[in-house]
Amino acid sequence: LTYYTPDYETKDTDILAAFRVTPQPGVPPEEAGAAVAAESSTGTWTTVWTDGLTSLDRYKGRCYHIEPVAGEENQYIAYVAYPLDLFEEGSVTNMFTSIVGNVFGFKALRAL
Repeated sequence: LTYYTPDYETKDTDILAAFRVTPQPGVPPEEAGAAVAAESSTGTWTTVWTDGLTSLDRYKGRCYHIEPVAGEENQYIAYVAYPLDLFEEGSVTNMFTSIVGNVFGFKALRAL
C-alpha cells in the first residue's frame, strides 16, 4: 500500500489531521508523512487470512500534502486524510486512539 498520495483529493467524509513532524536524519519528509499515515491507520494491522475479504486501500490513511515549517530546519506539516469508515461510529475515543495513539513512539520521526 502507498500511504503518500499527493494526487489524492480529500472527500467530505474524510477526517483530516495535520502533524508537525521532524524526520530522523536521512528520512525524506514524504516517507515520514507516509509512515505517520500508515502507523495511524492500516499499517499496523496484523495480516490474517481474512485480508482478502477487506480492502485495506479503502481504510488506509493518506498523506496527501507536506509543507515545510517556515523558519524551522527539517520540520514539516504532514496532512493526512482518514476515511470515516476506518473508525467506529460515534466513538471519539476510537478516533483519537487511532490517529494519535500509535504515532508518538514511532522511530522514523525524531519529533512529532
